[in-house]
Amino acid sequence: MTSLRTPTWRTTLAGCGMRRRCCFLSVGCRTTSAPGWCSGLAVPTTTPSWYVARVVVFMFPGHVQLPITVLLLFLLLRLPPNLKPASGTHGSLLLQWVNGVQVVEHEGGHLPFEADISRIVQRSPGVPCRITVALNNTLTLHTLPPGSIQYMNDKTRYPKNYFIQNTRFDFFNYAGIHRPVVLYTTPSVYIDDITVTTTSSESVAMVQYQISVVGSELYSLSLSLRDQDGKVVATGSGPAGELKVPNPNLWWPYLMHESPGYRYFLEVRLQAEASGVPQEDVYTLPVGIRTVHVTSTQFLINGKPFYFHGVNKHEDADIRGKGLDWALIVKDFNLLRWLGANSFRTSHYPYAEEIMDLCDTYGIVVIDECPGVGIKMPESFGNKSLQHHLVVMEELIRRDKNRPSVVMWSVANEPASDLPPAAYYFKTLIAHTKALDPSRPVTFVSDTNYALDHGAPYVDVICVNSYFSWYHDSGHLEVIPLQLTAQFENWYKTYQKPIIQSEYGADSIPGLHSDPPAMFSEEYQKALLKEYHSVFDKKRKEYVIGELIWNFADFMTNQGITRVLGNKKGIFTRQRQPKSAAFVLRERYWKIANESSCLPPIIKSHIHFL
Repeated sequence: MTSLRTPTWRTTLAGCGMRRRCCFLSVGCRTTSAPGWCSGLAVPTTTPSWYVARVVVFMFPGHVQLPITVLLLFLLLRLPPNLKPASGTHGSLLLQWVNGVQVVEHEGGHLPFEADISRIVQRSPGVPCRITVALNNTLTLHTLPPGSIQYMNDKTRYPKNYFIQNTRFDFFNYAGIHRPVVLYTTPSVYIDDITVTTTSSESVAMVQYQISVVGSELYSLSLSLRDQDGKVVATGSGPAGELKVPNPNLWWPYLMHESPGYRYFLEVRLQAEASGVPQEDVYTLPVGIRTVHVTSTQFLINGKPFYFHGVNKHEDADIRGKGLDWALIVKDFNLLRWLGANSFRTSHYPYAEEIMDLCDTYGIVVIDECPGVGIKMPESFGNKSLQHHLVVMEELIRRDKNRPSVVMWSVANEPASDLPPAAYYFKTLIAHTKALDPSRPVTFVSDTNYALDHGAPYVDVICVNSYFSWYHDSGHLEVIPLQLTAQFENWYKTYQKPIIQSEYGADSIPGLHSDPPAMFSEEYQKALLKEYHSVFDKKRKEYVIGELIWNFADFMTNQGITRVLGNKKGIFTRQRQPKSAAFVLRERYWKIANESSCLPPIIKSHIHFL
């Protein structure tokens, strides 16, 4: 099946705030066995999927030589290193053709990449242009996340050439194009990138900037920084420099200030000349002025202690699966604010830019995690895997480096960091991440014994996952205080670094009740949370700087005897209806928030946000 649409051109924000002439393509899909991939539905396959769109590109008056770029925003794919589509090309993990000419290949999903198709399109202006994408979600020991293919050779039990995809993570391995594909234009000389960092004191802030220009070395740049009322508060010029902002409005997290998420707008204007033709480009970037600092016992935002009381999430719902769904995104943010959550981790991959935009806007603090989940086998700690991991961190930082909501990078979740190769692997990976962005702390999330973790010496913040009385000592709530206290004390004594409880929780089936509390009942989930909270309250006076519940909402997983239509550890159902635990967490989070000053009135009713 092929869906065709001629694009409507309009001015919009593309990428990190760059104003471009662009259109959003409706990408039709033809797959060998999984047409549901168009909308991110749960249809697994390891056969390449083909997406086809036909567009007509018109040259605008006065811009005969206008370069045209296809920006593939967030092709959410989990792909093999050796994709062999029908053409027989031995390439990378995603291949894209324009009018039959290969223009780009890319390994890995979740993050944006692009290809310049100007020369191909300009050969036949006004003639329909066919854009074809082939992709595959097969995982190997060297992809992120890793996986393996297992062939079932017993012909008495399995058909010929039967195989399965093995993974070491607990969420569904969706595949397909789940986020927008954008066709946009630029002048022949244009602003390619901006990097912004900020510092501040009580009365003045400094905004440092670096600007990259493509297409010419002869150009001029002028900058103006405007506040939310449109008033110019600072100006500058040139590709690098510093803007001085008097009496700045700082970017504050939700519930830490009466005006959270304040952002300025940096407008960069380029003037250049190419082949005797004047060129102009404008790039508008939202800028939040804030600082982050980590001590041995605290996480400081703008010099004040910040306590993470939030959630872990997934891009998952029961209608569109992983597909971008604006109504669902708005619903989730309303629930986060109702809950009193000030933060979340992008478990276990980079989330859509639309989600990150709302974090910047609402002041929701983000631990930004790459797809380094399920790194369990020794083969996944070799040089091939490491080199790919380094590239993924480069792509993630390039995308999210200017976001004030992003306060820490997470390079992995629950790796086998007790294996000897993990020491060099994480030392190299974390050093590389810090070199790319010295302004933010770096962590990874561990479930390894504190005494055996080879990666922990290199992180700035200890993030630890534990499921006492669930996966361990199942049903025995009484062991939680002793075991959780020992966990914190052992980690802190060994590393002298602040600690976040990055995951904890229990499954509950909505409407299943038990007295006394029994596993999978709503009462057991509530009781387990309260046992954890009693220890958190003691240790957050010392060196525990955060708690992130697993999970915000129920989500789909692979089928198995321990999963009944997915993971049920959400405090909300997959349809975003609250379980009893949601009210327990809401009461706690608002109590913690009210210990700070400059807060909005506590919202008593559910309907204010739902």
